[in-house]
Amino acid sequence: MEIVVSTLAERPDLRPRFFELTEGFPAFMYHDPTADLFFDHLDEFTDYCFVAVRQNASDDLVGTACSVPFHQARAPDGGLLPLPDGGWDDIIRRSAWTRRTGAVPDAVSALEIRLRPDVTGLGLSAVVLAAMRDNAVRRGFTTLVAPVRPTAKHLEPGTPMSDYAFRVRDDGLPADPWLRTHARLGAVIEKVAPASMVITGSLAQWRSWAGQPFDTDGPTIIEGALVPVLVDVARDLGVYVEPNVWMRHRL
Repeated sequence: MEIVVSTLAERPDLRPRFFELTEGFPAFMYHDPTADLFFDHLDEFTDYCFVAVRQNASDDLVGTACSVPFHQARAPDGGLLPLPDGGWDDIIRRSAWTRRTGAVPDAVSALEIRLRPDVTGLGLSAVVLAAMRDNAVRRGFTTLVAPVRPTAKHLEPGTPMSDYAFRVRDDGLPADPWLRTHARLGAVIEKVAPASMVITGSLAQWRSWAGQPFDTDGPTIIEGALVPVLVDVARDLGVYVEPNVWMRHRL
């Protein structure tokens, strides 16, 4: 399938449909409070958000994607600090800080790519990711990073991300499909972001999100999660701390 990827600024007619594609992530992931710092201000990022349509069918929306510009954190001497352990959450907060303080953004971070279920598995995610890279270059950036959520890690929730992320195939590419897609476009793994996304909720909320009883203390494995949810019955609390993998693209 051939697709055309445009920014929301180029296709404002598709702005009302941007959240049309809701599949692809487990329900609990839509309850990260940090996400509101970005998605509630989406209209400020139309140059960094993308829509993908089928070629010759300009209203056939098959994918969306998001990225954010940000000012990189620096040490007192001006040197760049390492990418944050907070990953996805932290880079959204960093972008909000950049926007609200008037700091000049000097890097871009990918956030997510969503594809319509009937077009997954066709290699379109790589096309959208390449468009995101090209957009960063056109806007004068030399740095694109991504707190990547490995697509097959949920099959091994008990495996430390520090072990999983660095597995490679015989050809030297990452074993995980989504990490491999980034690598094929020139990205390298920089580090694990151990607390990339933090989601907390009452046990009633977790029951509604995951459809499990959550009636036992300790780690609880749920469908779609990269690591177990930590459950405290007495406190009526479930906490999910998702690790991601920071990848840096050579632009």
